[in-house]
Amino acid sequence: MTHRVLYLLLLWLGLLVAPMSGQEVSTSSGTLPDVASNRHPGDRSVNFGIKGGFTSALFIVSDLMVNGRQIDEVQNNYKIGYFGSFFLRINRGNHFFQPEVSYVVNRCEITFPKPQADGDMSAFAQEAAVNSSLHSIDVPLLYGYNIIKQGPYGLALFGGPKFRYLWKKKCELTFHNFDQQDIQETLYPLNAALTLGVAVTIAPIFFDFRYDIGLHNISKKVTYTSTDNSQLRFHRRDNILSFSLGAFF
Repeated sequence: MTHRVLYLLLLWLGLLVAPMSGQEVSTSSGTLPDVASNRHPGDRSVNFGIKGGFTSALFIVSDLMVNGRQIDEVQNNYKIGYFGSFFLRINRGNHFFQPEVSYVVNRCEITFPKPQADGDMSAFAQEAAVNSSLHSIDVPLLYGYNIIKQGPYGLALFGGPKFRYLWKKKCELTFHNFDQQDIQETLYPLNAALTLGVAVTIAPIFFDFRYDIGLHNISKKVTYTSTDNSQLRFHRRDNILSFSLGAFF
């Protein structure tokens, strides 16, 4: 269902941009691009916009103990997530302030060799894995600066805090090949990140590349049942790389 919504969003965005980019006016010497279409969006004091794109999440594991043994290295198996956003941009010369509201789905899997529960530190069983599909409402508050702002073209750098609300009912967390049973991870519903990125504009469309750096552990606790008193502890934060295509109104 969510894939279909994102597809319709991007399709609608394409239909919106197509007529804008094709506008022409007649002159005595033929046809020339509409002068209005050659304006940079930042020439207005306020812009609204919409965008959609894809994400790749990386989990930074700061503390993982399985069967009483500390796991120092894990393998991130990247999976593609997606998102859709609405935003407002307030322009002041080459500077701008851009608050956004996004619906985001991030996916990732981490794997590692599972130590034996009997305390044998030299023997490893099969790989264990943690799969995560995190649905969230994200609110970045970004400051940006246009390095290039000429005609319809622009190049901007931006950064700022991002606040996220994890939608518990939609999040899926699964633990595979662990000795513990009925493993349940509880995540902090509110967390924060630092966003850094670059945007390329060819009015009225733009391309946006950004990297979100998680600022703290998002795992509140892990509960489980165990018959042999084996221990399980898990702390992590997530960094996210994303790419988007959008349009200004």
